[in-house]
Amino acid sequence: MNFKRIFIYTILISGLASCSVGDFEDNYTDPSKLSETTVGKQFTGMIMSNRQSVLPSYWDYFVIKRITSNRYSQVVGWVNVENQYVPGSAAVNDRWNNFYNFMAQYRELQKVYNGLTDVKKEDNRVFMIAAATYFYDHTQQTVDLYGDIPWSEAGMLSINGGDYSKSYAAYDEASDIYTKMLDDLLGFANELGSLQINPATVVDFKTQDLINNGNIDMWKKYINSLRLKMLTRVSGTSEFSARAKSEIGAILSNPAQYPIVEVNDSNIMWDIYSLGTVIGANDFRSGLEDWNGNIAGKAILNHMVSNDDPRLTYVFQPGLNANGEYLGLDPLMNPTEQDALILTQTLSLYNFSTISRNQYFPGILMTAAEVHLLAAEFYLKENQDAMAKMHFEEAVTQSIGFYQYLRSISNNAESIAPVVPTAESVNDYLAMDEISWDAASGMDEKLSLIAEQKWLHFNVIQSNENWHEIRRLNKLDLEFWVDNSNQQNLPPSRWMYPGSEQTYNMENYSVVQPQDKLTNSVFWDMN
Repeated sequence: MNFKRIFIYTILISGLASCSVGDFEDNYTDPSKLSETTVGKQFTGMIMSNRQSVLPSYWDYFVIKRITSNRYSQVVGWVNVENQYVPGSAAVNDRWNNFYNFMAQYRELQKVYNGLTDVKKEDNRVFMIAAATYFYDHTQQTVDLYGDIPWSEAGMLSINGGDYSKSYAAYDEASDIYTKMLDDLLGFANELGSLQINPATVVDFKTQDLINNGNIDMWKKYINSLRLKMLTRVSGTSEFSARAKSEIGAILSNPAQYPIVEVNDSNIMWDIYSLGTVIGANDFRSGLEDWNGNIAGKAILNHMVSNDDPRLTYVFQPGLNANGEYLGLDPLMNPTEQDALILTQTLSLYNFSTISRNQYFPGILMTAAEVHLLAAEFYLKENQDAMAKMHFEEAVTQSIGFYQYLRSISNNAESIAPVVPTAESVNDYLAMDEISWDAASGMDEKLSLIAEQKWLHFNVIQSNENWHEIRRLNKLDLEFWVDNSNQQNLPPSRWMYPGSEQTYNMENYSVVQPQDKLTNSVFWDMN
């Protein structure tokens, strides 16, 4: 890790305060105005430090996802070039540094909290539960990209008084990180249900919480839905299979104790309330659309078109010269032909009004559709077909409603009005041969249905999650152009560590260096 950069970053943001979302930007840009900090202020600062990985941004979509997960999941079409399956250094370095800057701010929060009296710690406990949940969510995402990472001892430079010699962190095994997070999240799920919160803290928490606006019930749903996702991701490993089965069963069978996100009104999202601040979908349009980054991939578009998917006109729009027809870019075409086809402006694009030019597009953390698909997979593998079918069909219904919601909050009307789904059109979709649960033969085909609906729901919006689930389930029949000019001739199994690790953390990096290969799978990827 680039400790100097992280240390400077930590100093800059360690004193942030926030009385409201509206005035946070002023404080953030000039922290010298503030003389002291609190747990609540640090909590908000921690969330803000990670905003570019949550809120739609040019950095996240153009620098990172455009050349990695968007392509690996074939949710976009692109012109084939040599070396295209090796994640670019800018994407790898920036994503790594952003996470460790975020971690440094989380450590500052822990430092402030640990300096409190026991009574004050009890008063502020809710902040620490929420902070750890949010931090663990993004830790999981980082582990799923790289595998083993510096974690339990990382981000400690400020806590170590600026002593670099004490702050070069060893790598934790990815499975150990998962174990620690799952242990803690289970504890949070039980603790939050009985936590007595000081009335003054309730007010402060509502003010400082940018994710759930201080709603404890929403944090319970976030915690348990995150547990469900993490347990499912590791469920295929021998180390976690029994635990996953037991704990997922406990979550789904006891909604009173372990509530989850079941409807779109409970989606865990960072909502946008006003424009012109750092809290918004800043440069999302450029991030997705620049350099033809929003062209529809052939496979995903054809799936939606051929099955009369009710989400089609919300997610995509026909090309300017397409006469209303939908056409995706074939990844197996010759690059010259791909370029020529793009110039005709007949290729479909991700919908401007719903997605890229929707300035109120939220930061998405967990949706009901994802949660129901996780539940469907569990019940399918437990041979409870009726329950699996119910959750599968509810996932589709919630996903359709989710895209309707995204369009409803948009302040952009450039794209033609979508075809509003009816109950009949949704039922017709669920009865399509390629969609119907009852038409699928056996567990393998039904698991493929779940995998396809995850792909369709996540698409370009949550393409990192898409890529993780594609690797884990290995049920999508996606064909890729083979890059014979490079040893990495197909999409990788993980990202390699950034060059900064070899420069600043070489002693610890040398331990994991033999495994630092694009072809090495993350521990939960059993395919």
